Amino acid sequence: MAMEFFCYHRDRPGSLALREELLETHWSYVDRYAKELIARGPTFAADGETPTGSVHIVDLPDPAAARAFVFDEPNYRAGAYRDVLLRRWRNVLGRTMWEFPGGRTGGNRYLVLGLGEGPAADLALPLDRDELVAYGPLLSDDGDTWLGTAALLRAPDPDTARAVLTPDRYADIEVHDWEFGGRR
Repeated sequence: MAMEFFCYHRDRPGSLALREELLETHWSYVDRYAKELIARGPTFAADGETPTGSVHIVDLPDPAAARAFVFDEPNYRAGAYRDVLLRRWRNVLGRTMWEFPGGRTGGNRYLVLGLGEGPAADLALPLDRDELVAYGPLLSDDGDTWLGTAALLRAPDPDTARAVLTPDRYADIEVHDWEFGGRR
């Protein structure tokens, strides 16, 4: 039985040239996991052009396979990433990004990452699920403890994207510009 994992590699400042140099190597690496991918894609600074990280949501056999996926990734091995968030995740939508009714393009896309505190929150889908590309709780390694929520969605602006989560239930909510990843 496979498990779902949310992975967010955050770029190390000044690593853009290295990421550009390794782009094909990165895509080839991730392409090997095509059947396991739920979602993937880069995040960007507010200018919409400067990469800040890389999201991968994958369905893998166990935590050891997830750690191997994350730490064998070429950009990570080359030092392009500052750090990695790796958490168990549950695909509440039950679909992949390629099944998103809104398609690959059109509108603004965001990663909303809520780092939880206290009792679990936002376990049920928001009302406007048609704007959600991926949605689910971040969980402890054993899958029993809620640690936050991660969502990929289409929204008119960052504030609307942030509103997908209940603000007072999180220690921090990050909103990053995001786009569908992989080959065009």
